[in-house]
Amino acid sequence: MNAPFPQPEDAPVPEETARAPRGRGQRQQQRDQAPRAPKRDIDGWVLLDKPSGMTSTQAVAVVKRLFSAKKAGHAGTLDPLASGCLPIALGEATKTVPYIMDGQKTYRFAVTFGVETDTDDSEGKSVAESDHRPSDADIVAALAGFHGEIMQVPPAYSALKIAGERAYDLARGGAEVVLEARPITIHRLELVERPDIDTAVLEAECGKGTYVRAIARDLGRLLGTRGHVSMLRRACVGPFLEEDLVPLDELKARAEASEADLKEALDPVGSALEEIPQLNVTPSDAHRLRCGQSIILRGRDAPVLDGHVAISCQDTLIAIGDAHGGEVLPHRVFNWARQNRPDRPRGPASRDTRPREPEPREEVHAPYYEDQD
Repeated sequence: MNAPFPQPEDAPVPEETARAPRGRGQRQQQRDQAPRAPKRDIDGWVLLDKPSGMTSTQAVAVVKRLFSAKKAGHAGTLDPLASGCLPIALGEATKTVPYIMDGQKTYRFAVTFGVETDTDDSEGKSVAESDHRPSDADIVAALAGFHGEIMQVPPAYSALKIAGERAYDLARGGAEVVLEARPITIHRLELVERPDIDTAVLEAECGKGTYVRAIARDLGRLLGTRGHVSMLRRACVGPFLEEDLVPLDELKARAEASEADLKEALDPVGSALEEIPQLNVTPSDAHRLRCGQSIILRGRDAPVLDGHVAISCQDTLIAIGDAHGGEVLPHRVFNWARQNRPDRPRGPASRDTRPREPEPREEVHAPYYEDQD
C-alpha cells in the first residue's frame, strides 16, 4: 500500500522556494513589512518650491507622505525641467484647487536660440536648427505680437487628450500628434536679461492653458531662427507669491524636527480664495448652506454679489457659493468636524516657530456632508 500523502505542515520545503525572491533584498523586505504611519486629516496648502528634475506627481507624493495626509493634489502641473511654485492642496483645500488653476501665473524662462526640439525644451531631440541669432531690438519687437488674447498650438508633448489618449503618450510612441490652436491670454511678456547671443531670459504673466514651451517655439520661428526652453521657473500662481514658497529640503527638515514645525509650513485653506469676493453670514444662514440650501441676502446693506463667493461664519470658512440676484447657492461645503487651525499671516516671517498665544475662536459644530464631484 502506498504511504499517505504528507500533511501541509509536514511537507518539506523545496530549497528553491525557501530562498528570498530574486530582485528583493532583505532591506527592501524589511521596509515592506514595517508598519506604515496612519493617514491623518490635514487641511491646508503647501506652497512648494519644486526642484528641477522632479515631476509634479512625485512632489505631491513626497509632501503627502511627510504630512501623512489622507488626501492631496496639486493646482497645475509643472514639467520636470521646471522649478518654482507648485501649490499642493491637502484635505479640504482640494475643494479650492479650481480657483487656483484659473488664476494668473507668472513664469521666468530662458529661450535658447538656434535649435528647436520635439518637446520644445532642452530634454527633447533636435528637429530643426538655424545659425541666425536675433538682436535685443528684434526680440522686443517680436514680443509685442504675443500680448493679449492670441491663438496658440500646444506642444505635442503635453497632457492634452486626443481620442482619450494623452498627447505625450502618443508622441513617445512615435505617432504624429496634431493639436488645434487654442485661445490663451498673455497679460505681460518682456525681455529681462540677455546672458549671451544664444540665450534670452523672458518673464510672462499669463492665464490658464498657456504653454511657455510653445511661446519659445513660436518666438524662435517668428524671429527667423529656432528656439526652445532651456530654463523654466514658475514664480507665482494666483494669490500664491514667490516669497511664500517653501523648499522641499526645508519641509523634510521640519518633518524631522517635529509635527508642530511641519504644520507651520501650511497655509490656510481660505488663502486660495483671496481673489474672489468674501461673504460673512449668520449662524442660521450657515446652517442652511451646510445643508445644501440657498440663502437670500436681505436688507438695505446687503452686499451686491454676482459669481463665486467665499462664505464664512464667525471667522470660519464654511462654503464656496454662487451668488446671483441676491441669492447664494452653496457650490462646495467644507467639513470642519475637526476644528481648523487658526489662520496665520503669509510670507517668510509667518514661519516663525516661536510659541504664540492661540487666537480665541468659537467652535462651530457642523454635521458631516460629503460633496459629490
